[in-house]
Amino acid sequence: MKRLALGTVQFGLRYGVTNHQGQVTIEAATAILDCALANGIDMLDTAIAYGDSEQNLGKIGVESFRVVSKLPELPAELNDVSDWVMQSVEGSLQRLKTPRLHGLLLHRPKHLLSPEGENLYKAMNLLKEKGWVDKIGISIYHHNELEALFSRFAFDLVQAPFNVLDRSLERSGWLSRLKEAGVEVHVRSIFLQGLLLMNSSALPQHFERWRPLWEQWKEWLIESNLTPLQACIGFVLSKTDIDRVVFGVDCLSQLEEILVATAGEWSDPPDDLCCDDPDLINPSRWKLK
Repeated sequence: MKRLALGTVQFGLRYGVTNHQGQVTIEAATAILDCALANGIDMLDTAIAYGDSEQNLGKIGVESFRVVSKLPELPAELNDVSDWVMQSVEGSLQRLKTPRLHGLLLHRPKHLLSPEGENLYKAMNLLKEKGWVDKIGISIYHHNELEALFSRFAFDLVQAPFNVLDRSLERSGWLSRLKEAGVEVHVRSIFLQGLLLMNSSALPQHFERWRPLWEQWKEWLIESNLTPLQACIGFVLSKTDIDRVVFGVDCLSQLEEILVATAGEWSDPPDDLCCDDPDLINPSRWKLK
């Protein structure tokens, strides 16, 4: 499935509200990558900040994949941003045991608006000239971040959250705008960290205030004869302006279930089955006990 990209944060950290198994072992990660490749998934998404993810991917071998990685937050004390970028990416390439990255993204795009922003952007472009990376771009949390950046910087790749509940990238017009500008668009959080796959009765207390939304989601799934997995996957794959759909798994069986779901039927969700409340759609704002 060429439009799918495997997220690998679970290969380096315990991640996700529904993750009860912890960090994926090397053996399990190897089986997952083998299955992904056998089914046409040829792109991996990782980051320097994802614990041991890059190192573990390098141990397994990523020569058959295109890899997207991300620079972490700029250190508080930094004398030379260009040198920091160069050393950071060189470290990534060494850990991944690969000569180049398909994409290099900024985990914190706001750094481009700092006094070091221009130098940071130039340093990333220099890596393209050196052949270390094919594309540079940003990983955003909300389309509003694009407003301040898109007029000042040219990006090859943008990664953003997008799912049944969070459709702001499309509704704001930015999805089509990025496509028209020739930007490669990757979307993540298609399951909202697994929240959309959970039984509504098992949701943490933080999400109780959106109970009517969960009931609407459940009713629509029943009416459409769709599983939550089929609905989430089908929704994002139906958007032709999206180039890659990034998802993560905790085990091989989850990947196999996702691959089956991509071949299922699809129905459009109701227009009002969505939410703009950042306390719901932005996991960094979740208050979980």
